[in-house]
Amino acid sequence: MLPPDSHVHSQWSWDALAGSMERTCLRAVELGLPSVAFTEHADFTPWTLRPGEVVPEVWQPLLAAGVLTPPPLDLHAYWNGLASCRERHPGLRILSGVELSEPHWHASRVERLLGSGGFERVLASVHSAPTADGSGFTEVSARYDDQLPAEVVRAYLAETVRLIEQFDAFEILAHIDYPVRYWPADRKPYDPYDFEDEYRHVLRTLAAADKVLEVNTRVPLHSQVLTWWRQEGGQAISFASDAHDPATLGRGFSDAAQMAEASGFRPSHDPHAFWSRG
Repeated sequence: MLPPDSHVHSQWSWDALAGSMERTCLRAVELGLPSVAFTEHADFTPWTLRPGEVVPEVWQPLLAAGVLTPPPLDLHAYWNGLASCRERHPGLRILSGVELSEPHWHASRVERLLGSGGFERVLASVHSAPTADGSGFTEVSARYDDQLPAEVVRAYLAETVRLIEQFDAFEILAHIDYPVRYWPADRKPYDPYDFEDEYRHVLRTLAAADKVLEVNTRVPLHSQVLTWWRQEGGQAISFASDAHDPATLGRGFSDAAQMAEASGFRPSHDPHAFWSRG
């Protein structure tokens, strides 16, 4: 049996342009996933776009003076969609959830959202970085335009440590290797060993906070990171396709599960539970 997918987006995530909660549930049943968690985006940080950057037409109302401000999560529509899917798919466990971007920067807004939600899965993540001139923020990958790749990754990991230290109301750290998705193809290939100290610092801090590390398969997590997680005291992992459309649900889970077992993590008797160290 495949592990549960604990990080999925549907049409209620503003950037999931091909998202569909209903079709994702149908795909989960087809794949035989034991459960799926719809962890919709709650993004609070406005992004300054690159000069000349073109965004999808549907995002045009979010733009003002070259800054994109993500819309709030429509909780009413989200909960109605979740209830409908649970009714239509009683054999599939469907969890509620949210992915909080930079929650340590937006404490009061996050507190209000979590207070009104009752989410079963709460993910914390970093998607943003300061602009080169420090006047605002931009999506992490934009910093490859003006920084060396190693500097982008190190700054991202340092901010991830600050997130863990300053914000406790989450369960899972999402995509510890997020910047790797956009690593420039014309530079020296990414090597996690170049950032061992920084990764270990994040993992040690995460373990001390008794949180769960996500194995995100959008870009397969390097197995060495799981080895470091175990060595630094990490107790549990979740699996995440980070799907923004039904077709990519559960992507790469067979390989990820094999890697996790080789790294010393095992499923429990509960098919919906996190995997823990053996």
